[in-house]
Amino acid sequence: MIQDLYKQKRSLELKWEQEHINEDRYTLDMVKIDHKVREVISDIKMEEARLAQSVNKVEDAAPSVSVAT
Repeated sequence: MIQDLYKQKRSLELKWEQEHINEDRYTLDMVKIDHKVREVISDIKMEEARLAQSVNKVEDAAPSVSVAT
């Protein structure tokens, strides 16, 4: 899922760059692309936080072993 989001972000960045090359100025389409990129970045951050939380849950659930000698 995260890889797809990164691919989507990169695709939007390339689309933005192409728009800039074609128009040679900042356009309304570029503003829309910027907003989409921000949304994707937000989705990436949420997904990474979710994954980090699940890793923490697994680590916290591991039994703690104490060896008394």
